[in-house]
Amino acid sequence: MAKHTLRKKLAFASADIFGGGSFNIINFLYPGFLALTVGINPFWISFVMLVARGWDAFTDPVMGYISDHTKSKMGKRRIYLVISSPLVLVGMFFLFFPYSFSSEGLKVIAVLLSYLVFTTIQTSIMIPYYSLSSEISSDYQERASYNSYRLGFSIFASIICVAVPGIIVSLLTKTDPLTGAIDASLGYKVMSLSFGLLFGLAVLFTGLFTREEITTPTLTTKLSFKELAKPLKLRPFRQYLGMFLVLQMSMAIMSGLFFFYVDFYITKDITAGGGSSMVGLIAAALMFSMQIVALPMYIFIISKKGKTFAYRFGAILWIVTALFLLFIPANANPFIIYLIGALMGLGISGPGLVPHTMYGDVVDAGQLKFKDRLDGQMSGFTNFINKVAQAVGLALVMAIIGFAGFQSKDSTPLEIVSQPDSAMLAIRLIMAFAPLIFMGIGIIISYKYKITSSKQKEISEAIHLDRATQEMLLESL
Repeated sequence: MAKHTLRKKLAFASADIFGGGSFNIINFLYPGFLALTVGINPFWISFVMLVARGWDAFTDPVMGYISDHTKSKMGKRRIYLVISSPLVLVGMFFLFFPYSFSSEGLKVIAVLLSYLVFTTIQTSIMIPYYSLSSEISSDYQERASYNSYRLGFSIFASIICVAVPGIIVSLLTKTDPLTGAIDASLGYKVMSLSFGLLFGLAVLFTGLFTREEITTPTLTTKLSFKELAKPLKLRPFRQYLGMFLVLQMSMAIMSGLFFFYVDFYITKDITAGGGSSMVGLIAAALMFSMQIVALPMYIFIISKKGKTFAYRFGAILWIVTALFLLFIPANANPFIIYLIGALMGLGISGPGLVPHTMYGDVVDAGQLKFKDRLDGQMSGFTNFINKVAQAVGLALVMAIIGFAGFQSKDSTPLEIVSQPDSAMLAIRLIMAFAPLIFMGIGIIISYKYKITSSKQKEISEAIHLDRATQEMLLESL
């Protein structure tokens, strides 16, 4: 068995600086960037998000198939991280480029093309990377250890990418003293280039210095819809995708509306007066910091009660905390939202960790059923679900608040300092009830998931046994 050093674990975890960081930059900044800087109506923002997911429905499974069928000196996965790493810089720059066409139609087309380019680059990186998480070690505990480092890097990057990008944009935003016109173009350009470079280097580091322990023969099956959809025949994989989907959708909705909620409700008078505050950044940083702090607690819960119990425990805490948002008044003491953010982070940490620890177990079950390790194809679906959840969540809420009267920049150069009561009511209701609805579904699914630690051990042993024994075990999952 290979020696698992700290350096190897850090090298493996590095790429999720891009995974976690870019996820949060898009969720926290992108809707506001499109609505308030580029000047696109929330309905068109929804359209862009949904079209991109249609593109992902094709590219993600295909990339998984290509990865599984790749033969190179760097293996099936790492070669794509090395090739794609410099493209991250380009993708980030155009994603946050402040297009200033006079026609909203041209803006929508430019934004859509930029978003499609970025999601394609993300696909070429994250799908091979997801596959590495199950191939990095054949040992159950070591695989969990590698993925805990990965999640720690992801959450740390999330914290940085909640606060720092917004600070860069704010520091470089210019206001015309005569007209009051706001120009954040330079800030977004500098931010996108800075983080594009950071993300690219992080991905390259993983590609060059990670070494997978599990190596399997290159698959030779022909590309077909039936072949791409094969992983969906595995019940535990469908359950895993369901729990992951509702988690990511809940997180996308909450993060997409978070700064709108803080700026236009919690610090309503400050924003209306043309001022700004750090309340949103501090609350978000507390929320993500608590996710890291809570990781040892959830690892302990997993060791004593199992992964699904940890998922449910965190989900319930998240649901209860979110419901308290209904009772917070406008212009409330910032310490209230700080407390809510910290408690919410404590809850999110559980369901945020558990799917990462389940993935390798599900791939093992897939090997038992299909005789081949379909890491790439499974990671293709996982990454697709991740982006579907992100886009559908953001598209849904942007459409709802658009109907509720949310004001976007459109053609006015003036800064938007307030929102109608109808829009703020919609935002408050969505933030309070989204976790209840989506994580409630996740809790129900978790009761049906049957791969425990003892069951995983049986699966690993059964891979080398007769088919009758394997079929009996598969029936119990």
